[in-house]
Amino acid sequence: MKINKNKPKIAASILSADFSILGKEVKDIDKAGADIIHIDVMDGSFVPNITIGPDVVSSIRNYSKKIFDVHLMIKNPANYVDSFYKAGADIITIHLEADNYPIRTLQYIKNLGIKAGVSINPSTSEESLRYILDYCDLVLIMLVNPGFGGQKTIPSQVKKLHNIKNMISEKNKKNILLEVDGGVNVNNFSALVEAGADILVAGSSIFNAGKKMYNKNIKNLRNSWKRSDNKENF
Repeated sequence: MKINKNKPKIAASILSADFSILGKEVKDIDKAGADIIHIDVMDGSFVPNITIGPDVVSSIRNYSKKIFDVHLMIKNPANYVDSFYKAGADIITIHLEADNYPIRTLQYIKNLGIKAGVSINPSTSEESLRYILDYCDLVLIMLVNPGFGGQKTIPSQVKKLHNIKNMISEKNKKNILLEVDGGVNVNNFSALVEAGADILVAGSSIFNAGKKMYNKNIKNLRNSWKRSDNKENF
């Protein structure tokens, strides 16, 4: 599985979808042009919310052939890697703060033949990643405190994104993908890409207006790329 870094990819977060028709929602955002399906898994302990487990991921896998990007916001994620791999995950991302042995878990994920990602919360310094980069394919920077959709980007995290991009360049790890999640919209999309984002997770900005707007909302995000008149000042 390869992801072209030449232009930003939009990962539609199904956290904002209608869970009563989740399979149909996945099919609809696939047809609307989302590059990636982003799946937030929350345990009610590491983050203050509970979402879905591997059985749900497995049940929606047949609704799209797009990349399933599974973000584990759970304690002891290593215990659940096999289950989400078997459910159809193409990327599994763990939180650095939630795993006592993140390097071992990342290596295990990579050995399964899928991409291994590591994520950090807004309060976690980018320096914590310095010795992890050799073991991951993707870094996910949370632009908000995880747990709920519809939040506004914390401005300081855009600087963190830029710093991590420089760190990756310094270590000559150019194949590592940089992903951002939290408050992505047409007003900050371009600024986030310029700061280094390869994959931008969007939930509310895609789903909030209903199915008829999915295609237009995704196009609007893409069209905002490099549009200087639509940038938020971070």
